[in-house]
Amino acid sequence: MVAIIQGIGAATALSSSSSFDSKGFQLSTVKYFPERKATSFVVRSDGRLIPGSNLKARNVSGRLVTNAVAAKADTSATSTASKPGHELLLFEALREGLEEEMDRDPRVCVIGEDVGHYGGSYKVTKDLAPKYGDLRVLDTPIAENSFTGMAVGAAMTGLRPIVEGMNMGFLLLAYNQISNNCGMLHYTSGGQFTIPVVIRGPGGVGRQLGAEHSQRLESYFQSIPGIQMVACSTPYNAKGLMKAAIRSENPVILFEHVLLYNLKERIPDEEYVLSLEEAEMVRPGEHITILTYSRMRYHVMQAAKTLVNKGYDPEVIDIRSLKPFDLYTIGNSIKKTHRVLIVEECMRTGGIGASLTAAINENFHDYLDAPVMCLSSQDVPTPYAGTLEEWTVVQPAQIVTAVEQLCQ
Repeated sequence: MVAIIQGIGAATALSSSSSFDSKGFQLSTVKYFPERKATSFVVRSDGRLIPGSNLKARNVSGRLVTNAVAAKADTSATSTASKPGHELLLFEALREGLEEEMDRDPRVCVIGEDVGHYGGSYKVTKDLAPKYGDLRVLDTPIAENSFTGMAVGAAMTGLRPIVEGMNMGFLLLAYNQISNNCGMLHYTSGGQFTIPVVIRGPGGVGRQLGAEHSQRLESYFQSIPGIQMVACSTPYNAKGLMKAAIRSENPVILFEHVLLYNLKERIPDEEYVLSLEEAEMVRPGEHITILTYSRMRYHVMQAAKTLVNKGYDPEVIDIRSLKPFDLYTIGNSIKKTHRVLIVEECMRTGGIGASLTAAINENFHDYLDAPVMCLSSQDVPTPYAGTLEEWTVVQPAQIVTAVEQLCQ
């Protein structure tokens, strides 16, 4: 293992001009999901299916589509094509951001299972191994605790590793390395070491992946001191958050939802980097603030269409930064609407919604005209059966009902 780290160091010694900063630290790990033999599809961020897609969303007798992945305001193909920039799927946007950072900084390297010539289970690292070599794109055995610990050690020597796994649930095998090493070494070393590592990978409830592959680990990691957490939801913010996480001097966990990898969006040609601590205003409104993130952003936007038809004007915010919360953006919205609904796919007990509810009550209680309501997944293992799986996750119809109740 030491020899491998030294080999990576030799391969990245080109960056002699890049000094090692002992006053900050960054975590770079990447996790991925095992490749599934399932129906493939592409959904644009405007909610349209790409021609040739075989996704079949159900809409029975005028009901809301409960298994939708994306639903935003419809726009014409002509107007979309006329916008500047280039179109990418979400996993391609992640790869573009990763590749740009590997070009910019020779200290950046990727470690994980099948990340090399196979290109990763979701092809985020496709074609990177031939370009950068086997030392900067390092395939590992199936041993999350080992290669996550190796990444921490590599970061302590001045590299900026990105650890990729096949599924966020597998990160539980590396929980000790993430909590006791990634999150605390900068403090316990008295600032002598930085840990520039990015931990990323797919998670969330997919399409009948079973309980163990449908984990939402945000609640597991939110209590670890010294770690930042962000969740991407569009190709645009996936690339911007990836680049920001790699450049950060703090350990960063980047959550990606397995059902959003084929989401397509036009992103700018010029370079951009997003803030790791800012929420995104998705839809301005006046009547109620709806806070959400990741896949639930699209369930909320689908529900918003129905709410607008019913006369409600919801304000939708994608919080993106799961730790710390952007209480400035959230607070300004609450001061305007005076009502809050939180929609998450995380478990209800001890989830992100619970922490966000506490933060809102502590900081903005006087501005609330109604109690904060939180819609979360049920506290049960995710069933394999598709119909039961849908019952465990918040659906658009529930969001509509909750808003009507809060706005009475």
